[in-house]
Amino acid sequence: MEEIQSVKEEALQKIAAASDLDTLQQLRISYLGKKGSVQQLMAVMKTLPREEKPAFGQQVNQVKKEITDALSARIEQVQKEATTKRLEAEKIDITLAGEAMERGTVHPLMMIQQELEDLFIGMGYKVAEGPEVEQDYYNFELANLPKDHPARDMQDTFYIDPNTLLRTHTTAIQMRELEKAHGQLPIKLICPGKVYRRDDDDATHSHQFMQCEGLVVGDHITLADLKGTLEYMANAMFGNGRKVRFRPSYFPFTEPSVEVDVSCPFCNGKGCSVCKGSGWIEILGAGMVHPHVLEMNGFDPKKCSGFAFGVGLERVAMLKYGIDDIRNFYTNDVRFLKNFDRFD
Repeated sequence: MEEIQSVKEEALQKIAAASDLDTLQQLRISYLGKKGSVQQLMAVMKTLPREEKPAFGQQVNQVKKEITDALSARIEQVQKEATTKRLEAEKIDITLAGEAMERGTVHPLMMIQQELEDLFIGMGYKVAEGPEVEQDYYNFELANLPKDHPARDMQDTFYIDPNTLLRTHTTAIQMRELEKAHGQLPIKLICPGKVYRRDDDDATHSHQFMQCEGLVVGDHITLADLKGTLEYMANAMFGNGRKVRFRPSYFPFTEPSVEVDVSCPFCNGKGCSVCKGSGWIEILGAGMVHPHVLEMNGFDPKKCSGFAFGVGLERVAMLKYGIDDIRNFYTNDVRFLKNFDRFD
């Protein structure tokens, strides 16, 4: 009986002290297994007198039950403790603020486009759009650039087939709008969008870029109207006090044609490294709509006239924001785009 009591006390102490399931499993085998301590007690019963065997067997069974119950209780407790510890480690504080979602910014070229659209809509212009995959007829022929015209070499582009191409300028939109007008006046519109030309990409050139062209056709439209319009645009885009000057140039769809310079916004016309000491920066091309263009689109050049201009949005953005490489606009570098988080 003393040996039974000793096995029981030893087993209960070890079970109470066990802190993990592996240890408890080993204790189960050690005490309740086929070769365990309790089973060895049953073997002792063979050596006892007949009259002592029932009481001895009863005691052994009682010890076996107590050890089994103690093991079950301790296993349950250890499992609960492990679950509690895991939940504590994985606990989420739902009162904490969530991670802030980063909001993108407007692309600098879209900022310039939106500024121009707001500016000209305020002057009574409409914004016109057209396809980027264009017909040769609208892109070149109606713009006074017939087939084999040498000026087409300046706008070498990407052809889908002999009569379909990626547009080289948004002048194609102007031609579509003139055609749709059926000779009705007045016409006041701007047409921003992407254009394509086969060019070698470098810091100042890209095979894809953005333009915003303007067109006005009406009664008695003159170069003075064009200059006033462009001066107003220059002051709005580059700050008050800007002046514009015209230099003779050539474009097939305008006559006369001019290159337009704006007084340098960085030195106020005094001369700096940006304007190369001249005090002026070239920003766009313009001119009076060629009479032949009006005629081809159903207007009488003796009864009406008009002006047109075209500005590169990259050129304006590079000047306005001090960007020195046109390729930055198209590399999708978030660090670059984060600099443009406001609308000036």
